[in-house]
Amino acid sequence: MPVPVPRQRAIPAVESGQAQAVSAVGGPSENEAGRREEQACRNETTVAHDAVPSGAQQNPQGETLNVPPVDGVHHGVSTAGLSTAGVSTAGVSNAAVSNAAVSALGITAPGAGTAHTPLTLLLIEDDPTAAPIFRDLPDSDGRPIRVRTARNLTEAERLLTDDVHCILLDIALPVPGRTSAAAGDDELAVLRHVLRLAPRHAVLALTASGDAERGAEAVRVGAQDYLFKDELDGRLLSRAIRYAVERKRSDTAERRLAEGKLRAQENARLERGLLPTPLLEGSPLRFAARYRPGRSRALLGGDFYDTVRTPDGTVHAMIGDVCGHGPDEAALGVELRIAWRALTLAGLCGDELLNTLQQVLEHERDDDEIFATLCTVDIAPDGRRAGLCLAGHPAPLIARPDRPARLLPYDNNGPALGLLPGARWPRMQVELGAEWSLMLYTDGLIEGRIGEGRERLGQDGMVEMIRRQLAEGLSGEALLRAAVSEVRELNGGELTDDVAVVLLDRVP
Repeated sequence: MPVPVPRQRAIPAVESGQAQAVSAVGGPSENEAGRREEQACRNETTVAHDAVPSGAQQNPQGETLNVPPVDGVHHGVSTAGLSTAGVSTAGVSNAAVSNAAVSALGITAPGAGTAHTPLTLLLIEDDPTAAPIFRDLPDSDGRPIRVRTARNLTEAERLLTDDVHCILLDIALPVPGRTSAAAGDDELAVLRHVLRLAPRHAVLALTASGDAERGAEAVRVGAQDYLFKDELDGRLLSRAIRYAVERKRSDTAERRLAEGKLRAQENARLERGLLPTPLLEGSPLRFAARYRPGRSRALLGGDFYDTVRTPDGTVHAMIGDVCGHGPDEAALGVELRIAWRALTLAGLCGDELLNTLQQVLEHERDDDEIFATLCTVDIAPDGRRAGLCLAGHPAPLIARPDRPARLLPYDNNGPALGLLPGARWPRMQVELGAEWSLMLYTDGLIEGRIGEGRERLGQDGMVEMIRRQLAEGLSGEALLRAAVSEVRELNGGELTDDVAVVLLDRVP
């Protein structure tokens, strides 16, 4: 990698971690969340756990209620017995994703906090007699579950803040703005409305006793479970709430893992599509290339290369390196490669081509201190000679059967693209001979370390390595594969810089 000029770059707030991440889906704004929280405090039927002694709870009148802990019930709640009283166990296997795995992924459900944060339940029920049973609900640590009550969806929307863990919904409620006839067409219209309103919250459906078919349909639509209203008791309800919360977290983790996998596959296909396909139809030259990006789990880095044959029979090869090896540098490298191919096919070469590429770089780079090195070789139709231009790039290596491998002359090496406005790049004539192998490479191949010391391979070390591998009979893809592998082994592990190597062979 060419060493970038030290510079100061303005980092966006989100990239630097100084800005808050945007809520995943439909999260309330800060002002709206504040208003909802203020309204929610007026509707809570319990107080925060840090104001209540362990194993006790205060009712709205300030009286202390003894709440015994529920033995053997944790957040990783067992589903055994949940089918009693109409609690569905459908989809239990989805809850197998552990909280530790979810935490490692950075996935947090709405309202999820520390282990000492009490659960918050939003009850949407128009029957005021149903509320008392929820006041004595303990969480897994025996602390009271905070309960907010809403008589309709309009009130529920005001109380639905990010600290709500679970919604308990009477699916017989009407949908605001719908007539009874319209609502009758869809028995689960209110549930669908709540799922759209709160896509990241766990939802428990309340239905009439004996209406298991409707409850099962509610789970199919998107609820985490269902309960029969007239068969509720505190212990069962407490378990069901914790189960629903954990299952929602599990579903969220699985969904995000699947989305991440699809996104990675799409990125891989995109990056493969950006790698060049040599245009050498009709040429007797053999082509081979090897590419290893320095970025972890990436397919494309700041190095770039290409090879084309023009109608007059000339074969044009190029290799280059944008300073740095991140996604921005990779994108700029692709732009320069495509520009080089278009300009070459249009008939430009040498100083004229490099000057135009420098203009492209100056217009496309994000910072005035970004530059790129480049090496271009134009091989004559007879294959015996070539024109060479170097813009701050290492000289190619040539190997012939009758002499040791060596570097091509680099005395007239011009500056890297983007450093000096109005720079010139001399074009040198090079004699190749009847049979030869020409290797173009980026500095990632020569800047790897040798062992644990600070010594680097360098160009001399690379030349000796290639001479030895050629003497062992290696050529083409096998030669490049062996060269990159040995450089990696000498470095003691993965190389931190991008590596690109191109090999052209002429065999009579």
